[in-house]
Amino acid sequence: MGTRFLPATKANPKEMLPVVDKPLIQYAAEEAISAGIEELVFVTSSSKRAIEDHFDKSYELESELEKKNKHELLEIVRNVVPSGVSCVYVRQPEALGLGHAVLCAKPVIGNDPFAVILADDLIDGEGGRSCIAQMTATFEYNRCSILGVEEVPPSETDKYGVVKCDAIAEGLSRVSNIVEKPSPADAPSNLAVVGRYILTPRIFELLEDTPRGAGGEIQLTDAIAALLQEEQVLAYEFQGTRYDCGSKLGYLKATVEYALKHPELADGFRAYLDARCGGSLGQQESA
Repeated sequence: MGTRFLPATKANPKEMLPVVDKPLIQYAAEEAISAGIEELVFVTSSSKRAIEDHFDKSYELESELEKKNKHELLEIVRNVVPSGVSCVYVRQPEALGLGHAVLCAKPVIGNDPFAVILADDLIDGEGGRSCIAQMTATFEYNRCSILGVEEVPPSETDKYGVVKCDAIAEGLSRVSNIVEKPSPADAPSNLAVVGRYILTPRIFELLEDTPRGAGGEIQLTDAIAALLQEEQVLAYEFQGTRYDCGSKLGYLKATVEYALKHPELADGFRAYLDARCGGSLGQQESA
């Protein structure tokens, strides 16, 4: 519900918060599309109509842009959803956790493997290759569920699902256990699951039998723990930088870093930051 960003999220979904000139949810959609995914399933609530509107065609806006010969902006608006990509919207009637949200998509996904992207976690893939594109390539070879993970400070394990695993290749491990938000003393490792998953359809049946766990919610972590008893699950350490845009500090960091890479804004914004920092920014980059 985006409570950490109130009052900004009182009437605006947190997924619609912009990082420079695109909302978080669009970055998530673009990441999926970059991996060759052609069907986007949005699990939303009654308060998040703005998401549907953002990805819908806007006849009035497009007509005005066309009349004013603003063709570059017109193309940007039209390409929010590229040709060949479809959007499906599913309502989650109650806020019963990530596991329940995933389960809501079962009628659409059916018996296919699928990716899960949480827009809160904005990941800038290394070398221009998105996190989900990296994970789908790994899935094509291993054909099993894969969890996107990264190392976190041991003191922060109580904020994540944390895996116990054994390395089988560089950046790839076989998961033997997963624990939801363990205390630092009880954490099996400091490898935390972030908002990227590729899951086999068996997870749906397990979610249907998963009782409510922490916070009275249906935890995806609990269903993955059950999946481990039946199928191989891998942990993939993605190449790139994650920004926790569910927190104000992470959101500000993402805005600065993406602005410094923006083709129209980078030079001017860098000059502003350099002046604001008394010239120290240029010295840091030279170092």
